[in-house]
Amino acid sequence: MTNPNLRPTDLPSWKALSAHAAQLKTQHMKALFAADDKRFDKFSLQLSSLLLDYSKNLITDETKAALLALAKESDIEAWRSRMFAGEHINATEDRAVMHVALRDKSSQPILIDGVDVRPAINAELERMRKLSEKLRSGAWTGYTGKTITDIVSIGIGGSNLGPLMACEALKAYSDKRFNIHFVSNIDGVQIAEVLDGLNPETTLFVISSKTFTTQETMTNASTAEKWFMAAAGDKAAIAKHFVAVSTNRKLVTAFGIAEENIFDMWDWVGGRFSLWSAIGLPIVLFLGYELFDELLQGAYEMDQHFQTAPLAENAPVMLALVGIWNRNFLNYPAQALLPYDQCLHRFPAYMQQAEMESNGKSVNWAGEQIAYASVPLVWGEVGINGQHAFYQMLHQGTDIIPADFIGSVTPNIVVEGHHDALMANFFAQTQALMQGSDADQVRRDLTAKGVSAARIEEIVEHKVHRGNRPTNTILLNKVDARTLGALIALYEHKIFVQGIIWRIHSFDQWGVELGKVLAAGIQPELDLAKATNAGHDASTRNLIDFYKRAKAGK
Repeated sequence: MTNPNLRPTDLPSWKALSAHAAQLKTQHMKALFAADDKRFDKFSLQLSSLLLDYSKNLITDETKAALLALAKESDIEAWRSRMFAGEHINATEDRAVMHVALRDKSSQPILIDGVDVRPAINAELERMRKLSEKLRSGAWTGYTGKTITDIVSIGIGGSNLGPLMACEALKAYSDKRFNIHFVSNIDGVQIAEVLDGLNPETTLFVISSKTFTTQETMTNASTAEKWFMAAAGDKAAIAKHFVAVSTNRKLVTAFGIAEENIFDMWDWVGGRFSLWSAIGLPIVLFLGYELFDELLQGAYEMDQHFQTAPLAENAPVMLALVGIWNRNFLNYPAQALLPYDQCLHRFPAYMQQAEMESNGKSVNWAGEQIAYASVPLVWGEVGINGQHAFYQMLHQGTDIIPADFIGSVTPNIVVEGHHDALMANFFAQTQALMQGSDADQVRRDLTAKGVSAARIEEIVEHKVHRGNRPTNTILLNKVDARTLGALIALYEHKIFVQGIIWRIHSFDQWGVELGKVLAAGIQPELDLAKATNAGHDASTRNLIDFYKRAKAGK
């Protein structure tokens, strides 16, 4: 195995890619397509659930070979084996990284620290299934004997974004048994709006917090409890309306939640990779256990592909390598995620957390400041809306922003005349970003429209699209549970591969902590009777004082 402290910039493949990029930057993708009609065959992969086309990137056969050499020299295969074997590759927290175990459909033991965790995983899945069946059958009733109609999921970060995204993506498959609501923001507006109109007698709360101390989650949980108790009056009724996903059973039971309604999570599963665990309980309750199991199945199939496919035919690996090429060698600063499927409208936000919280690091494994870029800015929106918002910048802006276009062959809700119109835009946008439109073409088009030669010369440069803007196209069979599971796992493994190449720790999130620590100290100072800490910097001190004076009406 290569020295783990070896900087990627010292690898022969990295140096070769740097030299190669300098040459390729003078090329245009349009010319590469014109010279090689087999680009799609060379630079696309078809899996059972999706097609990945990465041919509309500024790459050649030489680029691909050098990127694969980088993967080899970075020991991607060895690190992949270490992750799936349950080794503590999350070194700063001394933990395994085993979200893949949660969806493992084989019958083999899954060893973490010498313990087979499969029985615990299966037991928790079975408990989730049983709770879902009790609720859906009406066997579980509220404190007045009425059946549950509304589920409120309270969590933040990975305890919110994953279940929210999946429920939104798959809500067309809901049997409409329950309404589901998500609360994450500590801003009271969100929970007030969710609770407005709900009936305490028919509402079930799912509180997800590993420690049961997360400020945002516990503030919202406390508000929910007060709202509920104002109607129920009896603390014993909490047991029929609150369940929890947590490791802190002592605090959960003190809250009033029954022991049998506490679902476990494990420290070898990071929050942003946890929807496969009991964190996915809202998905199970809203959609039924069978669909959740299909979600796990799709992810497992992608795990199998990632483990067994040769690197050159491995979708997560190639998606990661193209991203490395665009970020580190072509120096593109951002990555857009553009789903052309309304049901995936929360997917960009979900993957934004997964990628930027994982690989938004500037220190390598050896604790040194890195001298190369790590994760780009990840952002996005439903594609068809974006066309009328920020695509102007994608087509003609000064920064080149690579984009992943995600669409489906078959919509999960068929409305005549809509899907083909949507997908025509999907295909056209990647073509336009790649090809562009040069001055001669603009002149021809305007001349054909009868525009005068003088007027054409005034506006021609404003209408030029230089193209050469990279995109990946991911075409799903259909956004169903199995395909969604595969799509999420595709990006999870992309994150892993890029983190290994960058030699950064992808599975901690220390950058989240500092602001929380400072906020805990500042909150008591916002009491009008308390003095502001003189130790704050001048800006923070004066901002707090201004807030307090305004709050007091002074």
